[in-house]
Formats: sequence, C-alpha cells, structure tokens
Amino acid sequence: MLLAIRARLALMMFLNFFVWGMWFVTMGTYLTKSLQSTDVEAGMAYGTQSLGAIIAPFIVGLIADRFFAAQKILGFLHLCGAALMYFISQQTVFDQFYPLLLGYMIVYMPTLALVNAIAFKQMQAPEKEFGSIRVWGTIGWIAAGLTIGWLALEQQQLLQQTYVIAAAISAVLGIYSFTLPQTPAPKAGQEVKLKDVLGLDALGLLKDKNYFVFFIGSVLICIPLAFYYQETNKFLNEINVQQAASKMTLGQMSETAFLFLMPFFFSRLGVKKMLLIGMTAWVVRYLCFAWGDADQGMALLYLGILLHGICYDFFFVTGQIYTDEKAGPQIRSSAQGMITLATYGVGMLIGFQVAGWTSAQYITEQGHNWTTIWYIPAGIALGVTLLFAILFQNPTKQEANG
Repeated sequence: MLLAIRARLALMMFLNFFVWGMWFVTMGTYLTKSLQSTDVEAGMAYGTQSLGAIIAPFIVGLIADRFFAAQKILGFLHLCGAALMYFISQQTVFDQFYPLLLGYMIVYMPTLALVNAIAFKQMQAPEKEFGSIRVWGTIGWIAAGLTIGWLALEQQQLLQQTYVIAAAISAVLGIYSFTLPQTPAPKAGQEVKLKDVLGLDALGLLKDKNYFVFFIGSVLICIPLAFYYQETNKFLNEINVQQAASKMTLGQMSETAFLFLMPFFFSRLGVKKMLLIGMTAWVVRYLCFAWGDADQGMALLYLGILLHGICYDFFFVTGQIYTDEKAGPQIRSSAQGMITLATYGVGMLIGFQVAGWTSAQYITEQGHNWTTIWYIPAGIALGVTLLFAILFQNPTKQEANG
C-alpha cells in the first residue's frame, strides 16, 4: 500500500473514533449534572449504541452494499451526524436529547463497518496491514479524552462543548470522506438476502456445545461490560478524580499494547485460558473500583482502568479469532455479524439498562454508594466466569476449525 494511501486511511480511522470518544465517555456525567437526568435515563441514552448496532447491518447490508460506494455513504452519514450532534448540544431536557441521540447513533454505528470496508479495499494482505491502520482509531479515542482534559471541560462543567466539537469534527470527516479512495458497492446488482445481513447462516455454529457456551457467555459478559462504559466517568468525577476522561484513556493505551502482544499470549495459552483471563480481569477491575478512592486508593483506580487491555483484548479479540476459526471461510462474515449483533447489540443493550437501574437503587445524599454498585458487575462477571470455566472445553486446533 502506498504511504499516501496509508496516511489517508489512518486519518479516516483517527477522526471516526475521535468523534465517538469525544462525547461518549463523559455522557453519563453530562446527563446527570447538566440535564439533571436520572440513572435510568442515562442507561437509556447509552443503550442507543446497542440500538444503533442492531440497525446498522440493515443500513450497510441492504443499502450501502447494493447502491452506494462506501466512501460516499460514509461522508453522507457523517454530515447527517454533524447536524444531529449540534442539535443534541442545544438540548436542555432529556426528552428532547434522547430521540436526537438515537437518530445520531443509527447513522454513526454503520460507519464502524464502512471505515473497515474502505481500508480493506486498499490492502493486498489485510491480516498484516489492517492492524497498523485500525490502531489509529484507538489513538483517535485517546486524543479525544486528552482533549477533554486539556480543555478542562469536566472541571468547568462545560461538557456541552464535547458535542459541539464532535459535530465540527464529524462535518470535517464527512467532507473528507468524499476524497477517500473509490470503494465501489461490493454487491451492486446482486440480491442481498436478509439472512446474510443478520448473520443467520452462522446459526448452525450454535449446535456445537462449546461454541454455544461461548456465545451465551459473550452475551452475558456484556452486562458487566456496560457498567464500565456507562458509569466509570460519572464515578470518577463524583469521587473528585481530576481530569477523569484523560485518565480513562490509559485503558485504550493498555488495549493497544495488549493488542500487539496477543499473538504471543494466544500461542502459549490457547482459547479457553485467554477467555478466562479476560473474564477474570472484569472481576478484578470492578473490585479495584469498589475499593479505590481519589486519595490513598488512587493506585487501585489506575489498575482498574489499565486492566481494560486484558478485559477487552483477551475476551473480545480472542472471541473474534475463535469465531473466525470455527466458522471457516464459507460463513466467516455471517459469523462475525452474528456475534457482533449478539454482544454489542443485545448483550450491551441489556447491560446498559441493568447498569442504569442498579445505580438508581444506590443514590445517596453525597451521590452514589459506589462500593455496592461496583460489587454487582463484579459478581455478575464472577458468575459468568465460573460457568464458562465449567462448561467450556478448550478446543483442539481441529475443533476450532469446525
């Protein structure tokens, strides 16, 4: 791949994730402090990500893949997103904020697949080249968190500006997208079936007991996962951790580091141990949050944040690799679509609602009883881990390949 093309794709990834990271991490804090929203309403707001993930395959599979070049629909979606994000920033009550946010996530979530499609089209060896491009998305997320800290938007209670900044960058990316390399609709003129869009071809994998256990475990582990995305920034701000959003970027830095170390661990530990380590890390993370504080316990909070690399990479990335090997080339795309829909769609949608409801039960005069709140996702993660350890058998190479 030419260096100029690589740089353009890297910038695309950087901006696409910068837009998301700019407002998503701090939304819980913004809703409760600026819009006076309830914890349950915050759960509904975060749930728009899952609803967007459920709807996204229809946009990409039934529309983008048939009628439009990927870079053009990416540009159109980001321009629509820029307008929606600006209107979101002007809302002062949740009832007006929520429908606009839902509309925004419906147009944003398909961009995650589109940027991948645009990048893959330019690659001769995606397995070798994609990682070095995709990592710029994580860097973009990190840059967004650092920007929030640099501008002191949390300390000055100016989190409304995160939506304004996201709108501006989305508009820039929308225009920039039309200059990206041509990526023709891959299925233009072909019939796209609903079962392909929803990954229904991969349902046969669930007949395998091992994969069924993994599939159910993946959905269930997304419940405690949702607590991290929804509650952590609110928690850190409430206990007076300074520049919380910037500190949370250590999680993405850890994710990046462990992503490069994955081949080393995978070859030595195997699928089951990798998945169990990832699940166990969620238990340890939430115990760190339960026992940590902004004074003597700050080291525990840092540890909980830094565990994000193990939590995410060891479970979700390993799960994607296991799914790919189990499915084989015939239903590879359908299988990845099925597991993504189940986790980021169904699993996290349930998780966001559970997290919002849980937080609402432990409101105090000072804010929340965070120790008790964090024990709950720790307990859920522990239960899922134990069940998985008992029921999942470590696959041999032949079994992993179906």
